[in-house]
Formats: sequence, structure tokens, C-alpha cells
Amino acid sequence: MMSNDKIESVSPHVLPSLPYANNALDSVITANTISFHYGKHHKGYIDNLNKLVAGTKFAELTLEKIIAATAGKAGKTAIFNNAAQAWNHTFYWSSLKPKGGGEPPSALKKKIEVDFGSLDACKKELAAAATTQFGSGWAWLVLDEKKLKVVKTGNADSPLTQGMKPLLNIDVWEHAYYLDYQNRRADYVNAVLDKLINWDFAAANLLKK
Repeated sequence: MMSNDKIESVSPHVLPSLPYANNALDSVITANTISFHYGKHHKGYIDNLNKLVAGTKFAELTLEKIIAATAGKAGKTAIFNNAAQAWNHTFYWSSLKPKGGGEPPSALKKKIEVDFGSLDACKKELAAAATTQFGSGWAWLVLDEKKLKVVKTGNADSPLTQGMKPLLNIDVWEHAYYLDYQNRRADYVNAVLDKLINWDFAAANLLKK
């Protein structure tokens, strides 16, 4: 599991290691996709952010603090976009695991059943959010105050800026799936939910203070 220490590293920000081999998700997401997605796109956000914050007041801030300081600020859009995308992608890699899916840990499952009615209902909401997000973006399972919810965000936006606690996410930018699935986003989303989603990561985030 990728620790928050890696997500929150300060400038110069570094590309964190994947929590598994780049071919470990091959049954759903190929090593070819991972090599471009992680090695080009994710790395690109990190590299761009380091250039943008060098010599500025943001240079020594964590990703989360940069996101909070630049969200919605005129003239800071590029910094926000690259910081948020760097954070979102690191979170996404930990939201997946080889041989994922299945049943969540008991505490999370009980909370899901209280707030959604059933695990299937929760998965259906996640799938709907991911497949209906127009254009690029993300689907998230979040804790909003004391209630679990599914939300979707466009482009680089994050529930962090809305006071919500992210538990897991699904990337629906085309670069996340197009080499493997072309325009069949729903097939990618359903395969992730059935075979890769990391409920253990979500459960750990739920319990985190």
C-alpha cells in the first residue's frame, strides 16, 4: 500500500514507486498502458509541478497544501492542475491492487451497507459516476462528514477541495484505458470494480484520523 508520506512529499516532488510491478494488473490494465500512464502522464505532472513551483512560496509545501492554496485561485490554475493530478494519480495506483475486488473488510462493508444499502449498490453508483463523467475526470468513494458518498470530479478536481475525505478513486481520463479498451469506458470501469479495486486501501483511509 502506498503511504500518505509518499503522497505528501515536498518539493522537489518525486514520482513515487508503483505499489506493484507494472504488469501486475495485466488481466485488466496492461503493462503497456501502465508504462504510458505512470511513466509519461503521472511523471509529466510531477515534472511540470516542480518547474512551476521552483523559487515560489509553494516550493516547500506538500501536494495537499499546494492543492488547498491554489484551488480556484486566478493565475494559479497550472500549479493546481499539476499538483492535483500528481496527488490523484498516486491515490489511484493505491486504489488498485492485483486480485482486488471481492468483499471489503468488515468495518467498511458495514458502513457501505448502512449508507448505500448494499455493496452492489455502492459499486453501481461508482460505475455510474465513472461512466457518466463527461470528458476527463475521476469517480471517488468519499467520506462526507460521517456519510459515505460517491462523487465525480472533472479534469484535475478533487474532493479534497470540498472538505471530503477520499477513500478510493477510479481514473476515467482516456489515457487510463484507451490503449486497452478504446472507447469502451464502461468495460474498463466494471473490470476495475470487479477485479482490481482495493477495498483494503479504502478501509484504511476510512479509519485514518
